[in-house]
Parts: sequence; C-alpha cells; structure tokens
Amino acid sequence: MSPTLLISKELPTLDYTSNRDRFDLSWQASLSTLLGLGRASGADFVEFFLEKVNYISCLAEEDAITSLSPRLSTGCGVRVFRGKGDCYVSTNDLSFTGLKNALEKALSILGLDLPSPLSHIPEINLEMFRDYATVKGKEDWLKNCSSMQEMSEILLKANDYLNKKANHAQSRRAVYFRDWQEVLVAASDGTFARDIRLTQSVGYSLLCADGANRASIGKRSGNTSDPNYLRHWDYEKASNEVAESAGKMLYADYVESGNYPIIMANEFGGVIFHEACGHLLETTQIEHKTTPFMDKKGEKIAHENLTAWDEGLSENAFGTIDMDDEGMPAQRTLLIENGILKNFISDRTGFMRTGHPRTGSGRRQSYAYAAASRMRNTYIAPGNYSMDDLFNSVDKGIYCKQMGGGSVGATGEFNFSVSEAYLIENGQITKPLKGATLIGTATDIMNKISMSSQDLGLAAGFCGSVSGSIYVTVGQPHLKVDSITVGGR
Repeated sequence: MSPTLLISKELPTLDYTSNRDRFDLSWQASLSTLLGLGRASGADFVEFFLEKVNYISCLAEEDAITSLSPRLSTGCGVRVFRGKGDCYVSTNDLSFTGLKNALEKALSILGLDLPSPLSHIPEINLEMFRDYATVKGKEDWLKNCSSMQEMSEILLKANDYLNKKANHAQSRRAVYFRDWQEVLVAASDGTFARDIRLTQSVGYSLLCADGANRASIGKRSGNTSDPNYLRHWDYEKASNEVAESAGKMLYADYVESGNYPIIMANEFGGVIFHEACGHLLETTQIEHKTTPFMDKKGEKIAHENLTAWDEGLSENAFGTIDMDDEGMPAQRTLLIENGILKNFISDRTGFMRTGHPRTGSGRRQSYAYAAASRMRNTYIAPGNYSMDDLFNSVDKGIYCKQMGGGSVGATGEFNFSVSEAYLIENGQITKPLKGATLIGTATDIMNKISMSSQDLGLAAGFCGSVSGSIYVTVGQPHLKVDSITVGGR
C-alpha cells in the first residue's frame, strides 16, 4: 500500500518487516510512515534515532585482571518539535508498535493527539539512503577487534613492563575499552542516514610513593576506526613516559602561589580551552544565556595570535565522526580567527532557537539522550613561534607539561591541577614542581594566550554535558599565557 493512500485507522493492521540484525533499507517504510503520522498529528518536526551498542572494558590492576565489563544495548529515541518547544521519549522496543507508542507519548506531552481514524497520513520522502558504514567499509570492524583474552594478555604485559620501569610503584593500572555503535537517523525533513562508529581508548595510571612523597601520573590515548588499535599500542613507550614523569614528580618541590607567565604543553593542555571556552561557544549556553560570548560574534574575544577550530574530520581522532547524531555530515568549523569570534557550535535545536547555523555538532551519549550542541575535535591552531621563542620570553614562570583534573563554572571560571610542572628561569627549565593549580576565567585567559608554537598535538578526552558523556579531542600547540594565577603553597 502506498503511504500516500494510508489512513489513520489502518495503522494497527500494518505489519512491517525490518531487519533486526542491522539498520538498513528495510527500516525505511516503517519510519517513513511513523514520521508522517507525527506530522499529521501537528508536529513541526519529528526525528527517530536508532542505536545498537556493543561495549567492553578491561582493567588490569597490578598483575591481575580485576574487571571485564561487557554491555549490549539497543533502543530508539524519538524527538518531536512543536514551535520552539520539544519533547524526547526513548524506548528499547523497536517493533513498529513500540516505536508508535513512543511517538504517541511524545506527541501527547506536547498536547498533540493522533489524527482521526479517517485522516490521511502524508508520505515523508526520505532522501537516498546515506550509508557511511557500507561505503567506508565498516561492517567488519567489530569482529576484527581484539578478543577478551587478547585484551587481557596485552594489559597484563603492559602492567608487567611498567613494574620494571617505575620506582616506588604503589599502584599500577592499565585500562582499555572498546565501544562499537551502529546508528540510524530518520527525520521528517527527509534525513535518512546510517553509520557505524568504533571508539577505543587505552592507557596507564601509576601511583608512586616513598615515605611522605607521592606522585600520581596517567597517560591515555584514543582512536576511532582502527580494529587493530590495541594490538598496535606501544605500551613500552607509554610506560617509559609515565615512569619517568612519576619519578621526577615524586621528589618535586611544591610551587609557591602567585601570578606567573606559563608555557602549556601541547596535546592535553588543550583541555583548558575545551572547558573554559569551548563549552561557552555551544548554542546550549546561548539558549540558557550563560555564556559571556553570546552576542560577541564578529568581535574580538581572544588575543590576535589565537585561532581555534572545532571539526569532526581529523583521521582517527577521538572526536571524529562521519555524521553527527542528527544525521548531518561532519565538517570543519572555524570558531576563532586571529582573536575574532567567527562561529558557534550548533545543533538543530540551537539553530531553531538561536539562529546560528548547524555545524554537524548534534551529539549524544546514547539513545536515552536528546542530541545537543557538543564539541568534536576542538583545538587551538598552530602559531608562528618556535619553542625557543616561547621559553626565551619567560624570565621566571612555570612549564605545565601535563594537566590533571579540574572544574569549570557555568560562565567560564576554572581551576585545573597540573600533574607535571617545572620551574622556568631565564628561559630554561630548572627543576620539577608539584601542587600547582591554574585559576582564572575564560574571558581573561583568552586574551593572554599571546604565543603559539607550530607543534599542534591532539589528545583523547571525555566530555559530560546535557546530552551525556561523549568522546572528544582536545588539543593545542605549546603556548604561552602571559600571566595567570597559580595556586600552591
């Protein structure tokens, strides 16, 4: 029966056969009908997000595997818009009846009723199926990943090697996870797209102690798209770096509090830009009027030497995606150019409520969350200075080689611990320091990042916000901050 001839009373008699093993074209007919039903009920926009997940994590502590945690899930999120208001309902019943019930619940919350029995259900013309999983050869990714036995063996070898390299080790942890996800997005604007994602991360956590001296150092890396990632992990190199850093920090002097110029290392040093500025450029912040940058587009918000990007295209980076969770293809978004705010990070809701164009940034942890504007690979671009230029510009300051944890307020106030730091005197690194905390605000620090080197580095990170926890990349080259408050002793 053609959807254009379908009337509401016939819906209970329909028997769609959709492939339960994968999201393919067999889902088109049922989703097209349900999208039409939502529109016939008075919704301005309807979206279905279908998801399957196969996840496992493995933890080695000392010389034993202490945790193997698999997780399988399947479900769908249904989002309905009426004007600028929206409602989100999720279900793990992917039958036609189950999806229809979820849609009906979302409609009722917005005060919408199903059409009368003799009402026609309009046809929703979905686009030609965009199947990134098939086109890019992702179908065999899952079966080619490391088995549970293999991942256990690798982590135990890694922990054994770390034990040989680290002095005064009190705790050794090696951890790995693999997250395989298949998604299908169908929406009443015609969106119809499928993808498979494979995200993996592996790393060390080392605690050393000698009397009253303590040092805790971690190192983690992440990847998308490579089933052989764990097999290729250079745990010996990672172990050498972690053990060396812990050894230096174990007997380091405590930093003295004060205002200092600092040089921040590349890679994970970019977490401060991510937290203190990146979140303030998401349209969710504009909607809630909690960003100082909401009306600053086209204005100077940072030092003229600073340019920053957010994108989903860097090969194998932790935040790389072929399409976002609203079915929009990934792209590069110029956030800041020579200190001038150029664009915000926007999803469908952000566009509808703020007018800022979508940037392929609608992301969510799972089908249990509605998508929101979220970062992908976010970093400060390389500058025109050498490393020597940066260090030679500092008479007395601090080199922040590795960042630790921290917190950020709603409008950009932040404090971040530095897990590995060194004193700079007359342009030279002289001794290790511990106990440093960087304290400041986004609006202030952005105008004090005056020099960037050419060695852009990216690092894997995890980001929590209104749509759950997602995988992101943070990054930057080495850069100089002219002055910042450093908490210590």
